[in-house]
Amino acid sequence: MTYREHTRAIRIGDTYIGGGHPVSVQSMTNTKTENAEATIEQIKRLTIAGCDIIRSTCPTMEAAAAIRTIKDAISIPIVADIHFDYRLAIAAIENGADAIRINPGNIGSIDRIRAVVECAKAHHVPMRVGVNSGSLEKEIVAKYGGVTAEGLVESALDKVKIIEDLGYDQMVISIKSSDVMMCVRAHEIIAEKTDYPLHVGITEAGTVYSGNIKSSVGLGIILHEGIGDTIRVSLTGDPAEEVKTGRLILKTLGLRKGQIEVVSCPTCGRTNIDLIPLANAVEKMVADIPLDIKVAVMGCVVNGPGEAAEADLGICGGLHEGLIIRKGEVIRKVPEGQLLEALKEEILKY
Repeated sequence: MTYREHTRAIRIGDTYIGGGHPVSVQSMTNTKTENAEATIEQIKRLTIAGCDIIRSTCPTMEAAAAIRTIKDAISIPIVADIHFDYRLAIAAIENGADAIRINPGNIGSIDRIRAVVECAKAHHVPMRVGVNSGSLEKEIVAKYGGVTAEGLVESALDKVKIIEDLGYDQMVISIKSSDVMMCVRAHEIIAEKTDYPLHVGITEAGTVYSGNIKSSVGLGIILHEGIGDTIRVSLTGDPAEEVKTGRLILKTLGLRKGQIEVVSCPTCGRTNIDLIPLANAVEKMVADIPLDIKVAVMGCVVNGPGEAAEADLGICGGLHEGLIIRKGEVIRKVPEGQLLEALKEEILKY
């Protein structure tokens, strides 16, 4: 049994987080939420990429009001991201947000927090509550002599207690840091202290290149330890890349099915076909095909047939031509220029 099987189940729209439900992939729109049309278009594109839950910022009343229009046009739950103004949280809830993300520490007085909680309770809207390492309270930083995993956990649980004391327990906890191993340690600690579901991510991870590496390492360790109920890969780039990486992390860990896995060789002097663009084209081609199979793209006859035998389908390159292999058996030989289309034909037969 893993930690995630023992967390309580929290419903966000039609999706459940925790309680042993599949780990969901989240992202955040980077459009102006007030521009409902652009936000809807982006959410639909992210949904196709495999996003399960979307978050949109609500810094103005116009953005909070747009939640209604956006929600009516999309098929996945939407979380309203709120900072500072408690009235925006209430407006977002009243306009149909499936959940809200708040930090009670920056909402203001207890009366303002109570107003948000009462509204959330009346509309059965859960809250994502937590802290980032960059917003840790000065008192906690002083107590632990700096930003630490223990301090992150204490701060997050303090905020959870505020909401609990107001009579509400529909929460998902988030503790994020840009320090990968600090983030890992914080999740190990908090998993022992609470049964609330955990939203896992490495905050401010960086560009698509560095962010993917940091997120894959951090999320991979945490998820492999049985911790984490929903994830976001935070990247400075197209949100679709966050979704693709998140799904691949889950697929690699055996936590997600229904996605084609592409494996390819690293190339060497034996390669006689233009393998790099071919492998990239295969990966792009299969991105939206909902099959749980493995596809191999191999560059030469030395490693190709053996490696491709472990895949459901594969390409093995030769001199300006290649073999299409199914379950280790050669089924076709085609010119290099036809390899991609021939592979697609075989994939679609599945």
